[in-house]
Parts: sequence; structure tokens; C-alpha cells
Amino acid sequence: MKIYRNLFLMFAMCGSLLFIQCSDDDDNGNVIDPVDDTMDDMTDDDGTGGGLDFSGTFVQEDQMGRPGINTVFGTEGMKDSFNVTVPSEMQAAFQSDFQDKLLALNPGYTTNALGLDAATFTTVLSNDVLWVAQNGVTSYFNGTEVLTGRALSDDVIDISLLLIFGGPDGTDNDDDPTSELLLTRDGVPSNDVAFSTSFPYLAQPF
Repeated sequence: MKIYRNLFLMFAMCGSLLFIQCSDDDDNGNVIDPVDDTMDDMTDDDGTGGGLDFSGTFVQEDQMGRPGINTVFGTEGMKDSFNVTVPSEMQAAFQSDFQDKLLALNPGYTTNALGLDAATFTTVLSNDVLWVAQNGVTSYFNGTEVLTGRALSDDVIDISLLLIFGGPDGTDNDDDPTSELLLTRDGVPSNDVAFSTSFPYLAQPF
């Protein structure tokens, strides 16, 4: 059970933000005036203003399309390279490592609730982008729609755990109910604070 506890901690520490930093951080204190919605540089030496300055050399430092992917499947020495790899190159670079890690976490893995074997599942995971359907229901996985986006209320950690450990029926890897001890949920059912009813709809910090 130690491996499951460690995995839970890794998932729990994971967020879902994409961070981009630049080596020449030159935002110059630019702000958007809430009244006229125009850019104004508050620190120009000549006092004339001028808008955002995008000069400098920008470098991608983090990548996260789906929560927890690099945290859980990234191996030692590989996490940094994963963060700076563009999605079109991820599958070729990381699928094999992801498959090895999946089978190390769950040696009994056969297929999951999506019917994906280890190679297919890690091919999907290694291309770390969040797919969004332009039409229809937005859902990370609701039992019917699969990875069509992510609603704020989607429990992506439970869904990820279910797909890693839940087996073909989403509960276990075999038909023996006495062995259904795999980690398929984190035990956190919902937010402590309700979502907002106005944009951006995120819950206030608790």
C-alpha cells in the first residue's frame, strides 16, 4: 500500500496550471485600464505610456495539459525535459517511459474502463494536451463522453486513478472482489467552497 499512498500524495500536490516564464522578464508594470480597456505602461521613463513590451527571449519552463501526468508518470531525470517539449513531440519521446511507469505502478494492468491497453493508454497520456470538444458535453470522463474537455466539477484525480488502477470494469483488474484494494479514488468528494456563479466561476480560496 506504500506505493498507493505515495501516488496519492503526488496527485494531491498537483495543480492544473500551465506556467510560462521568460528569461528576460520585462512586463514593466503594464496594466489594463478597467475603464477604457487600453494598455498603459505605468513606468515609461518619458511618461508617455506605450503598452505591453513583448521584447526579450521567452522560454517554456512548464507544461501541463492534464493534471498530474508529469507528476505521476515522469521518471527521475525526465520531468524537466517533458516540461519543455512541445506536444507534437511528446508521444515519440515519452510514451515508452510512461508505459514502463504505468506497469510499475500497476503490474496487473490489462485494460481500463476506456478499453485501452497499456500501450494505447500511455500514448494518450504522453501527448499531454487537454482536448476540448467544440460541440456537445464537456467532460473529462463521465462514463460516456471521454476527454472532451474538463468541467470545473470533474474529479480528475478520481478519474485518473480509476483509469490507472480500476481495470476493465473501473473497479479492479479481475473478478475477485476480495482483491479490490486498488487506489481508485482519493476520498475527496467535492470542494469545500461552492463554485462562483459568475466568470471565472472558480471557488474562492478556503
